Amino acid sequence: MAMSATISFLEGTLSLVHIPLNLYSDFLQPILKVLLPHSQGLDPNSGELGFEGLALDNQHGFLNISVTPLECSIVCHSAWAKSIFEPAIKRLPKEFAKAVSISKDAYAVVSVTDAGMDAGSRVVDLASPLALAGIPIFFITTYYSDFILVPNKDRSSVVKALLARGFFFNEDESSYKSGFPPSHSRGASQSSDPPSTPPPSSIGELQTRTFELLKKRNVVPYIEPDLRLTHCSGRESTTLMGYSERPSLARRHTANGTRQSWINTIDTKLYTSIVSALVSQPKFLSITLAKGDSPSLLLDHSLLKLFGDSLIGPPEGTLVPIFLDLNNLPFEATGIVSGVAGKLVQEMQSLESAELSYLSTARAGAVILAEELSVTALGILRPLLTKEEP
Repeated sequence: MAMSATISFLEGTLSLVHIPLNLYSDFLQPILKVLLPHSQGLDPNSGELGFEGLALDNQHGFLNISVTPLECSIVCHSAWAKSIFEPAIKRLPKEFAKAVSISKDAYAVVSVTDAGMDAGSRVVDLASPLALAGIPIFFITTYYSDFILVPNKDRSSVVKALLARGFFFNEDESSYKSGFPPSHSRGASQSSDPPSTPPPSSIGELQTRTFELLKKRNVVPYIEPDLRLTHCSGRESTTLMGYSERPSLARRHTANGTRQSWINTIDTKLYTSIVSALVSQPKFLSITLAKGDSPSLLLDHSLLKLFGDSLIGPPEGTLVPIFLDLNNLPFEATGIVSGVAGKLVQEMQSLESAELSYLSTARAGAVILAEELSVTALGILRPLLTKEEP
């Protein structure tokens, strides 16, 4: 099961940005600046972009922009959070500025590409070992891959937890096993700080703790009426070793060896469509750009008309998200993904052959299921999170 997945850390440290929906229009330009690095000023001395977090083709190492009924959430390189979003926050009146937040901790992103892991239990298989180790995570399912955001300080603990479950790392495993992260993560602590509460000792205890915490913080799962989603991808994809994997974009150079412009390396039709969707302030749109992967979009089905033939997919059927408003939980809360997804997989045997996805945003989560399974899943979760009348 686990041995079929290949896992690797992507380069760069990331930050999470939370933007309330009532301030979305104030941050539309900063969002577009991050989406379109070509729009940024060049260093007059080098002629290159002056931002970290971009590959040689000026593409993002990792970027997620999510607009949901609960919030707008951005996951981007910490340098972009500081250079683009912090100034935008400072321009707001104080009473509005305090509603926007940038994570204090830096995060690393783990890329997971599987060649046959069970679709229904994949999220649980990946998230549970980390929850049992007391490591808080953010989980993002894309069209071909899964990405897990973990505190940068916990990199070594993450690898040890997943290696112990039989996962394979595309890294120098000996350096992780000995407690020393690879050279590109120097400066990060080698293990996490001891959690204030000991991590759970079993999956059962993990689920019990998760639902007790969610109930205590008044987290009530719900489905947004008439919202149906579609998972799609940009066209740059191929089939390797029996499974779909998005290839690395070529590091294109001009004849004199300088970097080629960003605009020459991307699908302009796709990006124009994404900008159109963002400008419309969509009800739901999640975009993930990652090094080595084609663009992935999870979007309100009604937005498809904006994209024309720039996407591949969607698969048959539509998807329905079950939302969890986690605004009252701390960033460092653990076990939410594995606890909720694990309970659904345990109770719904049909998930063994069905797709279950998860999208973490800065202050919310969404379990994403086929439409025909969503009502059943909601019926499982609601009784567990409904407080008894006194």
